[in-house]
Amino acid sequence: MQTQDPLTATFAALADPTRRAMLARLTQGPATVNELAEPFALTLPTVSRHLKVLEQAGLISKQRSAQSRPCTLEIAPLVEADAWMAQYREFFTTRFDRLDTQLKAMMAARADAAKPSRGDQ
Repeated sequence: MQTQDPLTATFAALADPTRRAMLARLTQGPATVNELAEPFALTLPTVSRHLKVLEQAGLISKQRSAQSRPCTLEIAPLVEADAWMAQYREFFTTRFDRLDTQLKAMMAARADAAKPSRGDQ
């Protein structure tokens, strides 16, 4: 089995809407496998496979607490993914700002062209 770099593992884990929903639930605090499975029409083995992907990506950890093993959200991989995306967010923000400036200049030029000239009055 080929191992993935951490960023690839994070994005692969986040690619599934069920796993994203599980992570969203974990933002409220630790949860057991049964609690995470509750909103889904999935078998427990399927839920466990989703949790295994999240755990291998480092997005969750499982604690030992008597008979249960609550899952906890781990934010470090999300911080790393956000840092990677920040460079692209900055790039596109700059591009959109330039586009906005250009569109405003074009609209101003159109408005100026639509004004009647002094000879038309």
